[in-house]
Amino acid sequence: MQAVRELDAGIVIIGNEILSGKTVDSNSPFLAKELRQVGVTLKRVIVIPDELDVIAATVRDFHQRFDVVFTSGGIGPTHDDITIEGVARALQRKVVRHPVLEEKLRGYLNGRPANDAYLKMADTPEGAELIADGKIRFPTIKAENIYILPGIPDIFRQKFLALKSRFSADPYHLKVLYTREYESRIAVFLNETLGEFPDLLLGSYPKNNDPEYRVKITLESKDQSYVDRAFTHLLSLLPQGCVVKTEG
Repeated sequence: MQAVRELDAGIVIIGNEILSGKTVDSNSPFLAKELRQVGVTLKRVIVIPDELDVIAATVRDFHQRFDVVFTSGGIGPTHDDITIEGVARALQRKVVRHPVLEEKLRGYLNGRPANDAYLKMADTPEGAELIADGKIRFPTIKAENIYILPGIPDIFRQKFLALKSRFSADPYHLKVLYTREYESRIAVFLNETLGEFPDLLLGSYPKNNDPEYRVKITLESKDQSYVDRAFTHLLSLLPQGCVVKTEG
């Protein structure tokens, strides 16, 4: 295996509405796919409630364990929007009102008075960095390796896509094959391939009632030669005629 440039990440989804089933989380699947495209290895996704101590403890843990941390949710004007305070507590910092954010918020009002709830959205952990981009209306708040993103999916996606170029590791190389055989019949060949290529990321995904194939097999590595050789090895083991098609 050749040396590769690695970057890992964790995602903290914050919100009682996710845990109660009132809202379905679409931010972590989106982010997982986007991170994979730029070679970032997503290590963990967790969903937690709007509880200050839980937010602080979880963010502190992720901050220490992963190269990059993304939070989603809890940065609006209401009583349950406590992510900023939770991140500040995780980093042992104060919550401060950022003058640039306050100016922007007041500017959106065009002279109308701003109440405390509205201006709460100008709060940041002390020392936080603002990341501005012409494509997004409001800067993203970054505290050390933590990117604090909104829970609203459309805005979450806009903000991440504006940040995406910051996250670059060696890419994953993917090969896929589809087979008519049952998973139980090819498991021995998958195991043998892993024995020969222990660093391979090998996935096996059965699909019921599909007239075209029964199992989708994925092979991934950051070393193109490694995944190519593993792919060739697996093909040589599988029963003749069982592979429907390949990709990659």
